[in-house]
Amino acid sequence: MSDPGLRERKKAATRAALTDAAIQLAQERGVEHVTAEAIADAAGVSPRTFHNYFANKDEAILAAMWDFVREVVAALRARPAEESAMEAIRHVADELIATSADSVDKIATRMRLMDTSPTLSSRHDALKEELGRSVVEALAERSGTDPDQDLYPHLLATGLHAGLLAAIDVSRTDKTGRRLADLLTEAFDQLAAGLREPLR
Repeated sequence: MSDPGLRERKKAATRAALTDAAIQLAQERGVEHVTAEAIADAAGVSPRTFHNYFANKDEAILAAMWDFVREVVAALRARPAEESAMEAIRHVADELIATSADSVDKIATRMRLMDTSPTLSSRHDALKEELGRSVVEALAERSGTDPDQDLYPHLLATGLHAGLLAAIDVSRTDKTGRRLADLLTEAFDQLAAGLREPLR
């Protein structure tokens, strides 16, 4: 009998190989000149296998970014109930930066590619709206606020996104040797100092 755990690990490895191939080809050729067939070939699988995982090349390029967001949402919801929203964010950020630094760097690479591709940017905007809502809802649960009525969870979610963008922007020009993960930690520190949770 086959091992379900082994099967899932193989699927995860194939998916990761496809996303890595997609981003590598996009960097080398430009997003508009990459095809699903080329991604499959670079990953050593068939085009049919590619389409078992992704509908198109844009999904493959953006996959790591949205997997990371979903991981953040799940981690936020798993934090102890007594933590404030910002405390939970800091703990989650520290854990993810420590264990998923490669994912953070991949996200930065994909965000830079969006500057060069209108179609990829459009796809990102659609996904951002979908997943942004899940982040707002997780922060609203954590802070005891209403995602449909209160500004706080929206401000916090927007601030987190802005912090990520700011860290990526500075990483492009920084000459001090700071890693993107270090800049992201600094951004969250500054957000925590200035965006206080409302009284309940």
